[in-house]
Formats: sequence, C-alpha cells, structure tokens
Amino acid sequence: MADTTLPTCWAISDGAAGNERQALALARALGLAPRVLRLRLREPWASLAPRLTLGARGALLDEHGAPLAPPWPDLAIGCGRRAALATRLLRAWSGGATFGVQILDPRIDTRAFDLVIAPQHDRVAGANVLHTIGALNPVDADWLAAGRMRFARFGTLPAPRTAVLIGGSNRAQRLDRAYFDALLERLAARHASEGGSFLVSVSRRTPAPLAAHLRGAFAALPGVFWGGAPDGENPYAGFLAWSDRLVVTPDSVNMLSEACATGKPVYTFAPRPIGGKLAAFHAELVASGHLRRLDDSAPAPQPPPLAETAAIAELVRQRWRTHPAP
Repeated sequence: MADTTLPTCWAISDGAAGNERQALALARALGLAPRVLRLRLREPWASLAPRLTLGARGALLDEHGAPLAPPWPDLAIGCGRRAALATRLLRAWSGGATFGVQILDPRIDTRAFDLVIAPQHDRVAGANVLHTIGALNPVDADWLAAGRMRFARFGTLPAPRTAVLIGGSNRAQRLDRAYFDALLERLAARHASEGGSFLVSVSRRTPAPLAAHLRGAFAALPGVFWGGAPDGENPYAGFLAWSDRLVVTPDSVNMLSEACATGKPVYTFAPRPIGGKLAAFHAELVASGHLRRLDDSAPAPQPPPLAETAAIAELVRQRWRTHPAP
C-alpha cells in the first residue's frame, strides 16, 4: 500500500506579515499543511543573519522562546533575511534530509540553500535560483471565489467597486498627509463622474493619524472602510474578489502582487519618483500591462492574472523530487 503521509514542512519567517504570507502561500500551493514558525533571534545573530552560524543553535528560538529541535522537517521554506539563517542550518542539522527553500534575496551565496526564489528586481543569480516578477501569494480563482462567497454582502454595493489598498511610508516612497490628500482628490473626482463605491483597507504600516484621516474622508463616499480588528473580520479577500478595479499605494510589493493576481485593472498613484529596487518592480509591472498610473486615461488591454505561485510550486516540486537522498 502506498504511503499517503504528507511530507512535513516548516514555513519560517520573522513574523512579518508579508514574509509569513509568502512562505505559507508556497507551502499550501505544494499541498502541504506547514508548521508556522515565527523566529526570535538573539543578538548578534539577529543583526548578522544569515551570515553568522557559529553558536546559532542556541540563538534560534520559536515565538514561545523554545529552541528549534528535531524531528526536522522534510521541507523548510524560509522568507526573509532572519529566516534564511534557519533555512540554511536545517540542511546541516538534518544531515541533508531537509530540503531548504529560501524566498527573497538571502544576501549570501545561494548554494547555502537547495533553492532560492527571488523576484527579478532583487538581481539574484545562481543555478539554483527561480525568478518571479512579484511576491508569492495565495490569490487565485478559488481564493477569489471563496472571498466572494464569504463576503457576499459587498455584491450589493454600487458598481464600479474600487478597492483601495493603503500601506505606509518606506525608504522608496513617502506616504504623508499631502500624498493622501492628492489621492483622495483624484478618487473623489472619479466618483463624481462615474459613481460606484469604495472598498478601503489600511495596513499595519499605516500610521494611526493617517488612517483616521482616511476614514473621515471616505465616510463621505459610499462603500466600506476597514481599519483593523475593531471594524470586525478582515474583509481583504472580499475586497479583492468583489472589486472591479484596484488602487494600491506604491510602497508594497506584496499588495501590488496580490492585486495583479486578481486579473483586474490595477492602478497606483506615485507623484514622487520611486527609489531603489522598488522602481524596477514597478517598471516590470507597467511593461507587462499589469499596473497602470492612476492618472492614465487611455484604455489598455487587460493581461492575464499575474499568477506565479502555482508555477513556482511545480518547479519546487520537480527540484525536490530529484534531490538526492542524504
């Protein structure tokens, strides 16, 4: 009789929502039920991860403060710099039995891992590197259908329904009060000419004063505003599922990737030049037709959804299957 036991898998991150979401998305696309591991690293390993390995066995802790211990997983999927320390060490601690997959640029030689999955704008090279355009995510037809069913009430809102996904400032783009006032002016003008409603969500990175300002501004327009747990269940899946188009602030690779995975028109508003590698990511999305500038008025054909996770999962499965046994 064939063994139907699922391989064991750890989805490893530092607890940052975007990193954990990518690791989980890949694990689930592989059909696995992973252990979610949110690392706590002692210094100096936290600052020097993933380079400093000496003595790291006692420095790598789970979110409860317990050290990592066997049985080691069949597959380790890490996302982010700190997770990369665990991903590379699990290969050694398991005697090569753990297949180590690292998402995002690990900032060390990629040969420390079995596979590295990195967006093209990270410019990571190596024989064991798989490239994506954006971030891995769970958004596909089934995920959107589940969102429509769970949040069916959004279907009664006036169309066109515009999802507005709000992030926060980073080194590449500053999102301040002036930025949001300019964005609100454009959205209000579009509503005055087209009608419809807005499905607005802020993130953990949105400063509370700006979130309060946005809540007050959108109160004058039809739709739904979600600012956090006090507003009830997070309706993010429903927003993506029921929207006819999406407007996403330019700061987040994850939010832009998930919006583009819906197969709907996605717009961003970036009045200031975008800095760093984020600029290359925007350029790739614009060139492929997945992203448009909010002020663009010319019609453009809609490309297929930016659905990369399933394809990457199949490539990981193939490499894992042919990985030599220890």
